[in-house]
Amino acid sequence: MVDTITAINNAVNSVVWGPPFMVLLIGTGLYLTIRLGFFQFTHFRLSWRQSFGRHFGKARKEEAEGGAISSFGAISSAMAATIGVGNIAGVSTALALGGPGAVFWMWISALVGMATKFGEASLGVKYREIDPDGNVRGGVMYYIEKGLGPGWKWLAVIYAILAAIAALGIGNMVQANTMAAALNTAFGLPHVATGVLAVVLVALVILGGIKRIAATAERLVPIMTVLYILGALIIIIVNIAHVPDAIGQIFYYAFNPISAAGGFAGSAVASTIRYGIARGIFSNEAGLGAASIVHAQARNNPTRQGMWGIWEVFIDTIVVCTMTALVVILTDAIPTGETGADLASHAFNTGLPGPGGYVVLLGLALFAYTTMLTWSFYGEKSLEYVAGEKSRLPYRLLFLVFLFVGAVGGLELIWDIADTLNGLMAAPNLVALLVLGGVLAKEKIEYMNSPEAKE
Repeated sequence: MVDTITAINNAVNSVVWGPPFMVLLIGTGLYLTIRLGFFQFTHFRLSWRQSFGRHFGKARKEEAEGGAISSFGAISSAMAATIGVGNIAGVSTALALGGPGAVFWMWISALVGMATKFGEASLGVKYREIDPDGNVRGGVMYYIEKGLGPGWKWLAVIYAILAAIAALGIGNMVQANTMAAALNTAFGLPHVATGVLAVVLVALVILGGIKRIAATAERLVPIMTVLYILGALIIIIVNIAHVPDAIGQIFYYAFNPISAAGGFAGSAVASTIRYGIARGIFSNEAGLGAASIVHAQARNNPTRQGMWGIWEVFIDTIVVCTMTALVVILTDAIPTGETGADLASHAFNTGLPGPGGYVVLLGLALFAYTTMLTWSFYGEKSLEYVAGEKSRLPYRLLFLVFLFVGAVGGLELIWDIADTLNGLMAAPNLVALLVLGGVLAKEKIEYMNSPEAKE
């Protein structure tokens, strides 16, 4: 049975992550980048000022435009989902299978993905629905149905079903499995024990809904991100003399095959591109559209919330993923033949003997935990679109069951299925973004002409 599932998944995966899909994924981001006038680059400072700068500035303002949670709560929840095991295990896997050049293609996916995520966050707010009780519903399903028209609802339903299922894999089982494996390796903790503990900790938050998820994310995400970056930064500073060579390897092997060495099997350029883009998307999720579900909850206007999306991708991939990659390259860990979290752990232990491994362990545990919190909400709201409000509690309970199964199950098949579901759920979202590019451009122009943009 397992062999049959594996064969079917491999066949679907080869299509989903084949050249046509890569072109659609990167092409959508490039199209939006051009359609928006390279907004994520030309207005980089403005996007900071109207997002993090607005939140932490002296003249801090609370948004008044509807929504259930603050913009910072929304971005914290979104980043709780994006900054997950993909930033550690995913990046390491890309390096192990594609070599240093894979990092370059991660960067490319992120640079155009900043425009993609801007679009997702903006449309999530623009087309959301708010009922008399203040409950907010938004995301890809709603901007497909309301932006493209009722005739496209079938596509919205397909997306919702795929997202509800994918949340059980990418945002749940993969996270739980990686966490359990790391704790087992470090402390010999049985997978079952990790599964039970994770179920309890996740249940305490997700059963309280989006406000409790956002409140938890606001506290944990900044702390866990800064701690992980500091650990990586120490290793990078210690090896600062070799950083130019590491950067050189990233650019050189992005366009040239790398030969086998030690336990590393070598990689062709096509594999380098494939793993770089695939793991980049697995990490920052630009193109999947799931983050639009939580961005829609923000008390904000469309364009300003889109600016938070730009920074979501930048911090996730350009900052955090790059930190992981540089540590792996600088410590010459790729030839060891290790992969995933084991490769990252080896690299951090080499660069920072003693505490290095605990940086990875703590990062994996916190990243996985917060990712599961937000992805439970993504899946819940997706199923709610199809089955109504009565499906909320059953889905939360189902999510907890799959969490436990993921913790005690095997990693490879789960990871591969999650990778396939990533691609499948992205397709409807990319179609919507391409069609609604003009709407995004109009929203951006109107905002840029407003007094607020000139503050």
